[in-house]
Amino acid sequence: MACKHINAPGWYQKVHLLSSHATLNNLLAELRPPGPTQLVYRDDCTQCFDSIDDPAGLDVCLYCFNGGCTGERNHAALHSRSLKHPLALNIQRSRKKIKRDEPPQKISKLSIAPETESDRYDTKLQVKCFECGIDDVDRSSGKISTVFEGILMANSFSKAAEVQAWEQELTACEHTLCLEQETARKIESQDLGHCSECNLKENLWLCLQCGNLGCGRAQFGGVGGSSHGLKHATGTSHPVAVKLGSLTPEGTADVYCYQCDDERVDMDLKAHLAHWGINIAEREKTEKSLTEMQIEQNLRWEFSMTTEDGKELKPLFGSGFTGLKNLGNSCYLASILQCLYSLPAFRNRYYHPQEPAIIAQNPAEDLETQLRKLADGLLSGRYSKPDLDVIASEHSPEVPHQKGLAPAMFKHLVGRGHEEFSTMRQQDAFEFLLHLLKLVTRSQHPTLLQDPVKSFRFVMEQRLQCMSCKKVRYRTDEQDNISVPVSVRRTPKGAEDSADKKDEFEPVTFKECLDIFTSSEIVELTCPSCSSKGGFTKRSLFKTFPQTLAVNARRFELVNWVPTKLDVPVVVGDEAFKLDAYASNGLQETEELLPEDVDSPQVSTNSFTPNEAALAQLEAMGFPRSRCEKALHATGNNDSEAAMNWLFAHMEDPDIDEPLVLEIPCAGGGIAVSQESIEMLGAMGISPPQARKALKETGGDVNRALDWVFSHPDDQGDFGDEDVATPATKPAGTMAEMAGTSELSTTFRLSSIVCHKGGSIHAGHYVAFIRKHIPSEENGEAWVLFNDEKVVKAVDVDEMKKFAYVYFFERVKE
Repeated sequence: MACKHINAPGWYQKVHLLSSHATLNNLLAELRPPGPTQLVYRDDCTQCFDSIDDPAGLDVCLYCFNGGCTGERNHAALHSRSLKHPLALNIQRSRKKIKRDEPPQKISKLSIAPETESDRYDTKLQVKCFECGIDDVDRSSGKISTVFEGILMANSFSKAAEVQAWEQELTACEHTLCLEQETARKIESQDLGHCSECNLKENLWLCLQCGNLGCGRAQFGGVGGSSHGLKHATGTSHPVAVKLGSLTPEGTADVYCYQCDDERVDMDLKAHLAHWGINIAEREKTEKSLTEMQIEQNLRWEFSMTTEDGKELKPLFGSGFTGLKNLGNSCYLASILQCLYSLPAFRNRYYHPQEPAIIAQNPAEDLETQLRKLADGLLSGRYSKPDLDVIASEHSPEVPHQKGLAPAMFKHLVGRGHEEFSTMRQQDAFEFLLHLLKLVTRSQHPTLLQDPVKSFRFVMEQRLQCMSCKKVRYRTDEQDNISVPVSVRRTPKGAEDSADKKDEFEPVTFKECLDIFTSSEIVELTCPSCSSKGGFTKRSLFKTFPQTLAVNARRFELVNWVPTKLDVPVVVGDEAFKLDAYASNGLQETEELLPEDVDSPQVSTNSFTPNEAALAQLEAMGFPRSRCEKALHATGNNDSEAAMNWLFAHMEDPDIDEPLVLEIPCAGGGIAVSQESIEMLGAMGISPPQARKALKETGGDVNRALDWVFSHPDDQGDFGDEDVATPATKPAGTMAEMAGTSELSTTFRLSSIVCHKGGSIHAGHYVAFIRKHIPSEENGEAWVLFNDEKVVKAVDVDEMKKFAYVYFFERVKE
């Protein structure tokens, strides 16, 4: 029986937003091949991690190129029914068996080997029609042939992500675009053989402005250098140089701008080299590029996967023991996700194996779908099994690790539009945690399924007391994390130690970090009651406690304006501990409140509460606190990088070190926000926290508030409800429901950590250690190491806890 859809259009449903109302229209969907920028999901299902490597393969929709599984869940059929797309291309792939007698060669280059898919896989292709019930539609009939070929020729979504994973995103700068070269001459080949100031014959950099050849800086991996190229650039102010050994006939090379102090792209490199008589088409690459060496360095940060006697740690498999494949500098994302999905709040919110799949017009672009996909992948255990494509030698006791799941769709979705997370560069795991928690909070949550970020939220209460009249003021701020300082106490070097010996530090207890975090400090304020300029004492304590306490340990100092990580050991035990000593007692009967006069004298930064995480990162770079607070206030109080750029741009301001001057807020938190205004913005798709913050920032003006929201897309908003104006005035002393619990005798226990190896948070490698229930263990639980796709029972956990970067503590019953 012939298929009736081979020339007929299908239908698809598209949502149109008209003001605040959504309408659903059916529109014609033509059979046409994918365009050059259109994504084709032909590697794994957009709603689960079933892939073309499964026995039944994957169905790729011939209309919208969505990928759907064909197994028990059959998301392909669900997609076809809901969007009325009858035709799909089924792709089944099986790996050609390769016997492995030795470990594979480590990746050392960014380029992907030109090995075709047919060299590695056997592939079976069939076109099917769901509506007609035909499993093998003639591929040459109707419009199918062109669509069929287009799907196979197009770059799949995951392939595009894989290629991009090994590329560093570089841009041109004003110095490369406006380069003015001196009088042209031909540099003879013998003059390109060594540095002009020494005999070094590698790591040579050619100044594109004058043709001088100087050696570069010494680099990791044993590459020598005396920095004569840098010396030349400093002395002559010639900014742009190219590394000769990195030149390729295709026109690529390492180009460095000494003025920007960063790698750049030279759009006219061929012409600039020809100016000095160098034909790039005749050059051959003889040295590793800077990016290749950086990747090689990252790969050296290996966490021990062996026991003390040298035996390989045995892989773990099953529910909750599924690894995530490294997409190229994505270990920060994998480590945070493993920790989050080990928490009950995230499991209960997104893992519902017995419920039918949710229907989304574009599952790959829907955050709810992708979070559920991750939950299913990590928690079901369906994908946690040894890699059957690897056959170890019969003489080897090695048990293959699992393949790991590739979270490419999720990474693309949560990073979209973000200056850093949209790139494939290594990122700060803690910054990613905060970014992800914001996205989850902003997403829609069904009535019976609450926002899992609520389990992280708590309230800090700040107490200000005038040092002269002793009157006080309290204010509360909702948070979802704390960033604690780590005391740095270097151990003295012995007489026999060399000057190059790495610094060592005295251990610090976690209690000491909390003591410093909650300690009192003196701030410069003018008292609105007694007009004294003697200052205030300020202290912040916990008003409520969260279910999960996320803690960032700040172990950084600024070295040559670069944040450098310090290996200061922080001692954290496995046993439970109480935080009662850090609870705020609130206003006492013997205390007198400061007057709430809106016309009170002006004071400094305490009427503005800086973002704790961003403030901590700026202070770790060595900036004074007053400058940090001023920069955060000027840049939206959200992004440390934006604040840092502001600081560099305002270093010469005469008032840079003067305290930020704002009016002290009234008890209600400043401007009262009407519920009607919040609802008006809500009708435009703006969440209440965002609407509340925008209205506060713009004096309650709805139109200006709307503009503010669009200009601050990453601002999470204000979750406090106590200052919303309501028809009925709240009695004095009442308080809106606060996040967290105010119960004392609150006990916490460490549940997971994210660890980092490397000198910088933007390089090196992240892994997660998670306390898991393992039936074979004596006490039923043990620490498990999640190192990308490798999942093993951990060793030396106590040592790793000392150097963790992010800690997750869970509240437990006594």
